[in-house]
Amino acid sequence: MVRETVKQVPHELMRKIEREEITFPREFIDIITRNGVVGLRFPEKYGGKATSWVAEMAAVEEMGYLGFTLSCMYSLGSIVGEPIARFGSEAQKEKYLKGITSGQRYGAEAITEPSGGSDLFGMMKTRAVKKGNKFILNGQKRFIVGGKGADFFVTYAITDPDAKSRTRGISAFIVDRDTPGLKVETIYGLMGNKGGGTARIVYKDAEIPEENLIGELNGGYDVFNRMMVPERLTTSAGALGVSMAALEVATSYATRREAFGSKLIKHEGINFKLAESLTLLHSASSLVYSASRAADLLEEGKVSLAYVRKLVSMAKLHSTESMWKIVNDALQMMGGIGYTTVYPVERLLRDSRLGLIWTGSSEVMKMIIQHEFLKEFTSEDYWKTKRDVEKDALDFRLEEEKVFK
Repeated sequence: MVRETVKQVPHELMRKIEREEITFPREFIDIITRNGVVGLRFPEKYGGKATSWVAEMAAVEEMGYLGFTLSCMYSLGSIVGEPIARFGSEAQKEKYLKGITSGQRYGAEAITEPSGGSDLFGMMKTRAVKKGNKFILNGQKRFIVGGKGADFFVTYAITDPDAKSRTRGISAFIVDRDTPGLKVETIYGLMGNKGGGTARIVYKDAEIPEENLIGELNGGYDVFNRMMVPERLTTSAGALGVSMAALEVATSYATRREAFGSKLIKHEGINFKLAESLTLLHSASSLVYSASRAADLLEEGKVSLAYVRKLVSMAKLHSTESMWKIVNDALQMMGGIGYTTVYPVERLLRDSRLGLIWTGSSEVMKMIIQHEFLKEFTSEDYWKTKRDVEKDALDFRLEEEKVFK
């Protein structure tokens, strides 16, 4: 279904996006919702198909053939729908989850702030103050994909400035675009990923109905952690599609272009790049789908969120770093023509660079991976069934040689 949907996206739409004649492609949203491929994981009663995480990531991978912009725009249905599906009220699900799957309401996430990117909670300044049956929201968010055209935003704000931990003093909200006091201030010019309507928005005394609070008051950190599963997993899966798209273009060129008396693909310098890229891509794919399977096991209560968080971070780190190398090598296989707009690889290269930054940079992923592993490593349960490998050493009994200070 998704492969057929991807083929329906007009090539001219892609070109108009790249020429910046279109800054928010509502036509694309119409196509994916018309084909019923949005919000695949969500219950059928809300317009989804109740699929697994593995199935949805296969869909996102296919969307990656359109590049990172449209892959991300497709994924936002899953990302902003996750907190509503998991923590939202029935009224929120009826209005916004059904809105996502039907195409009537397109949602975006408003998380990053000018003062806090990776250190979101430590540097957050946006605040929501309860006043009667409303919250008064003040602050700003930036780098919002879909900021120009989204119908609503899932956003986070400080609701308890006196909380002992900042992560325990924030809340998540649904903010409708037509909310008085919400203003789109900036549409960013980007190196790549054109067409996402990436914007900065400002909340100035924006009045949010209390029924738009997602989950519990001051429970935003828990909402955020679950929201990060689809955010980072969809980035990982999309990276696979971007990588394969670039490789296919480069391979097609190399099987036709002749140099030094034979096709490029016959030259070791080219076909070894292809072999290395395919191997790297498949290793990334294995990790992405392992993480997706872990997310399914989380739904079944068989693994912890911390375990999934670790695997998803690994998948995001490895798939985006792999994509950057693979697309670079695809361009190298094509030589000078790959650097022109005659082929789409130069666009895919510009798009792919953002993968190492957004939804948590590679450095943040490494922080999470080692943090979660060390928590496991230092727990009693970790060692209950483990072999004591240190005792395999010939002189393991020389305790006086094991100096740590």
